[in-house]
Amino acid sequence: MRRSNFAFLAIAVLGASLPARSQSGGELRFVLRSEPKTFNPMLVDDESSETIRYLTGGVLIRLNRKTQALEPELAVSWKVSEGGKKITFRLRDGLSFSDGTPFNAEDVGFTMRTLMDPNLHSPTGDSFRSSEGSIHVDVLGARDVSIEFPASVAALERLFDQVAIVSSHSPKKEAAVLGPFTVADYKSGSYVLLKRNPYYWKKDAQGRSLPYLDSIRLDIQQNRDLELLRFRRGEIQLINSLDASYFESLAKEVPAAVRDSGPSLDSEQIWFNQVPAAPGPDYKKKWFGSANFRLAISEAVSREDLCRVVFSGHARPAVGPVSPANAFWFNTSLQPHPHNPQGALRRLQQDGFRLDGRVLRDAGGHPVEFSLITNSGNKSREQMAAMIQQDLEQIGIRLNVVTLDFPSLIERISRTFDYELCLLGLVNVDLDPNAQMSVWLTSSSNHQWNPEQKAPATPWEAEIDRLMKSQASTTDQNQRKVYFDQVQKIVWEQQPFIYLVNKNALSAVSPSLKNAVPVVIRPQTYWNAEDLYLAPVRPGGH
Repeated sequence: MRRSNFAFLAIAVLGASLPARSQSGGELRFVLRSEPKTFNPMLVDDESSETIRYLTGGVLIRLNRKTQALEPELAVSWKVSEGGKKITFRLRDGLSFSDGTPFNAEDVGFTMRTLMDPNLHSPTGDSFRSSEGSIHVDVLGARDVSIEFPASVAALERLFDQVAIVSSHSPKKEAAVLGPFTVADYKSGSYVLLKRNPYYWKKDAQGRSLPYLDSIRLDIQQNRDLELLRFRRGEIQLINSLDASYFESLAKEVPAAVRDSGPSLDSEQIWFNQVPAAPGPDYKKKWFGSANFRLAISEAVSREDLCRVVFSGHARPAVGPVSPANAFWFNTSLQPHPHNPQGALRRLQQDGFRLDGRVLRDAGGHPVEFSLITNSGNKSREQMAAMIQQDLEQIGIRLNVVTLDFPSLIERISRTFDYELCLLGLVNVDLDPNAQMSVWLTSSSNHQWNPEQKAPATPWEAEIDRLMKSQASTTDQNQRKVYFDQVQKIVWEQQPFIYLVNKNALSAVSPSLKNAVPVVIRPQTYWNAEDLYLAPVRPGGH
């Protein structure tokens, strides 16, 4: 890792002169690796949509990705009361949405009522659901608003980092924004163009209006090879999440452009489809519904090999829903499931499976064969899938690997449920477990292996529901950790997600992009987008 070179660059960049008032900040270009699923900030549950929400959405409170401290944004102050059930905000005066519509407390009330409507199924709203019941909003004046929840919500104020305020009056609805940029143009499959919000309220220390950039062009491009090629050519200025193989090659060419920020909060995992109404034979559904079967698959996969071969050492074996980088919330009593093919076979024998030569068969004589889907163009996932295929072959299982474009993949895992095993990643945008509520609540659309359950399908899922709501409804941080440690233990025992690796936060930033300071928490490279600007690179690239 080349930390020293980048540290020098970061210091130089922060000390660089800012663009003069008369100068343009330029157009920043980088890549979205999939089509955004939505432009509605309340329905965001994918990385591309999250990128757009982060760059356009105005929030009451922002988590500073570098210091990890909460900072006032649209709210100048806030107070949590009644044991974490209620939060009262004092808002900034004189602000407007991007279309000129005035911003006031009515907009905050409208946003929260809409967000928490159970019929909306908002993943962001799920983060606030510590118990059943409705919220109560009091608009106390143009600048003051209070929101009361039916039960205490742990770390309540932190959750507002993900709540983009929507206008209650603008005819543009969610297209009217309070963030530094606004969506100016969108061509499906090609790009999203963001322009500077002319009504954005922030100024720099010299009183100059922010953001510095005139625009951000987000090209929709799944192919990672092409993304790297375009970075080398200078056609894009950053790669927010860089594959390890690309990191190694780029580090040799432009060492000042790459950064390994250490273990990230994100994970790569596989999961079996356990939706009862999904296509496929019942005998396979029985396999996938067995914890013994899932644990055997987990033990058959060599996580160490994945870290070494696929990620060139820029990753570590994953344990569960929390990365070891998240020091407080990580359950230190748990270890990654070891690579143990013989142990996996013993587990399978307990469920009636047997080896017939080199073919594993179930109690009914069916050969164990299933397909894994992942997104095409993601070289590391394609490589991981091939290695998992080899590992499972060692215990007599035939794994077929199918790569799909991202929209087709999303269609399979969220609408038709026409798949058996999926390999994808989980993006964590916060340290706090409340940010994962939409994954663990059985009623949630992001409860990926069996989403939107009317009632918990299994006792262990019901227990996770209880524990997640319990940790979310107490303000005692140590008691919350006790609850969430139990969640991690259940997940470790049941393996609904078979966690594989925690990748390091690798990124690439062009020397022409000033004020960029990559961090671990997403979005690693553009978390301070309003401060970024482009400047000519001196000969030699420094």
